[in-house]
Amino acid sequence: MRQITILFLLMLLFGCGSLRQTQSNASNPPAGPDGLKSKTTKVKKGSHAYFSDSIRVKGIMNYLASDVLEGRDAGSEGIEKAAEFIENTFVQNGIKPYFDDFKDTLVNFQKPAYNIVGVLKGSDKKLRNEYIIVGAHYDHIGIIKSENEDSIANGANDNASGTTTVMELARYFGASKSNKRSLIFVLFSAEEKGLLGSNHLAKKFKEEGLNLYLMLNFEMTGVPMVDKDYLMYVTGYDMSNLAEVSNKYANKNLVGFLPTAKEFGLFQRSDNFPFHNEFNIPSQTFCTFDFTNFNYYHKVGDEVGLMDFGHMAGVINNMIPVIEGFSNSREQEIKYY
Repeated sequence: MRQITILFLLMLLFGCGSLRQTQSNASNPPAGPDGLKSKTTKVKKGSHAYFSDSIRVKGIMNYLASDVLEGRDAGSEGIEKAAEFIENTFVQNGIKPYFDDFKDTLVNFQKPAYNIVGVLKGSDKKLRNEYIIVGAHYDHIGIIKSENEDSIANGANDNASGTTTVMELARYFGASKSNKRSLIFVLFSAEEKGLLGSNHLAKKFKEEGLNLYLMLNFEMTGVPMVDKDYLMYVTGYDMSNLAEVSNKYANKNLVGFLPTAKEFGLFQRSDNFPFHNEFNIPSQTFCTFDFTNFNYYHKVGDEVGLMDFGHMAGVINNMIPVIEGFSNSREQEIKYY
């Protein structure tokens, strides 16, 4: 997530030192989580609650937040390795490139940088012409001032966690093909430079006349919230009925309202916002960072060892029926107020 406020940064000064993670993944991206060869995913009807698990999530996170990627700064060699890993995962799970290939080159950033954009066409002849974006940014801030002899800002929570969420959702729908509307899976670059990747792609999609139905973004989903009766909050909560409809599809109190998200203007600070500006359709971010449950925002201590992989798998599995509901509804149930 982009820089929030001076007040928030002062809050983070109370965080303690960083944890160094064991780097078992060397110079090449693994073929699958934990370096295991990927097998064709099979999905049984009604099995979404157990689709992803902590072992698989940990395997993906161990690579995306490893030192070998050097903090995934936009335009760096490290983020190129992350891009290759994401592309390989898309190919393995039947996700096709939206453009000629998966890489969408940014035109508003000096270094070569790419959004990774894949698509899964919908099964309904009419609804497949409407698109839902499922996105997250995969860049982070790279090498920063050293702390405890560590200068790599690994960005596990921000935002390898959201990236993992999107990758696992793509794996599910690539196997189940249970979407009537078409799904675009996007990993944005240069979010940390000012939402450059999402600004670029939103304008590009607008110019080509994409029939965008909904944009769902995932940001900082690596640790559970504290003392809440819901699993996630959504930015711009009171701007639409997205939370209400999400909870209906999930059949539980999945998404709630976080007052500090509104206080700090998080709706405007992640990759949902350019799509809101360009298309004026519901474009919001799901998050589990509540300003009290993680002390390493934009610090070298944002390491994979602090992530709750069971919680992350729960986010993924609970979002499956939500995205299926959005994809398969005959009517537009999500409305801006």
